Amino acid sequence: MNDAVDFQVFRDDLRTTRLRDVAPAQLEPEAGQALLRVDHFAFTANNITYAVAGDRLSYWNFFPAERGWGRIPVWGFADVVASRCTGVREGARLYGYYPMSTHLVVQPVQVGDAGFIDGSAHRASMAGAYNQYRAVGAELAAAGGEEAQMLVQPLFVTAFLIDDFLAESDFFGAHAVVLSSASSKTSFALAHQLSKRPGIEVIGLTSPRNAEFVEGLGCYHRTLPYGDLTALDPGERAIFVDMAGNGAVQSAVHHHYGANLAYSLSVGLTHWQETKRETGLPGAEPTFFFAPNQLRKRFHDWGPDGFQNTIQSAFGAFRGLVDRALRVVRGGRDDVQRVYLATLEGHTRPDEGHVLSLLTGV
Repeated sequence: MNDAVDFQVFRDDLRTTRLRDVAPAQLEPEAGQALLRVDHFAFTANNITYAVAGDRLSYWNFFPAERGWGRIPVWGFADVVASRCTGVREGARLYGYYPMSTHLVVQPVQVGDAGFIDGSAHRASMAGAYNQYRAVGAELAAAGGEEAQMLVQPLFVTAFLIDDFLAESDFFGAHAVVLSSASSKTSFALAHQLSKRPGIEVIGLTSPRNAEFVEGLGCYHRTLPYGDLTALDPGERAIFVDMAGNGAVQSAVHHHYGANLAYSLSVGLTHWQETKRETGLPGAEPTFFFAPNQLRKRFHDWGPDGFQNTIQSAFGAFRGLVDRALRVVRGGRDDVQRVYLATLEGHTRPDEGHVLSLLTGV
């Protein structure tokens, strides 16, 4: 096995995986390009959503693979090991969106002290938020901040934008927000934000095995197992934020609230094997939330710096909960397939955050 490899999944059967050697010629940057070595990356249920929705939302297009196969995008850190691009120095450390690989060739544009955008032609039509690579200093790693950033910050940004969207819409006149997959990192990040909104009750739906973890987070006003919706008042106007993508759960919530379900937001697919949906549901029609749309709006409203400052401040306030709730579990090349399959099947613990590397000797 070469030092340079890709971890790939078969797009028609996500349980089938392989490690593929990367030819040395593919690691030679051309003029205007740079080669990044992916040090480590986070793997969460959010990455399973990328794979399940890979065709529908074009996630496979970020990092092309041989026909029929795909490289799942992940958030992580990499070092520039070769550069033929002015302004991109070898040794620079970058946070961003990577494949499950040891290396990535990028074509930097809009290069500055803060980083650059990958201007590769195949990424030009993709959401810009995924194409940014931010320069980071050694102090982030020294403080243990890299782990929290790649494990939770991308999910926190999505949660922040959902909360922002709902608040901007005055919560559609509702006073309760019901979240499925309440133990997921995106859900409890959203619950953390919502819990600071006066007059909003935050309700988490979860499996019995995760109920204790969810209750211990302290950001949900109520935690209920999926089958216990009778404890909720159907006469109260509510919003449903669906992180699970479970058709049966979605139907149950819609039928329970009926016309009082003011808004229904589809976000994740943590229950990816149970996605069969009922049509013509009572209440608000389910609407997919695509975070980059709200991100572009806030970039326009607040400016890029204003948005980053706001996110960093909000994430700083969330870090205490992250540090208390999650235990980082590191893994090397031999662990990648195991963690991937466990996450795919929903067998990972909610209090663990997996940080992986495909580099040899890690």
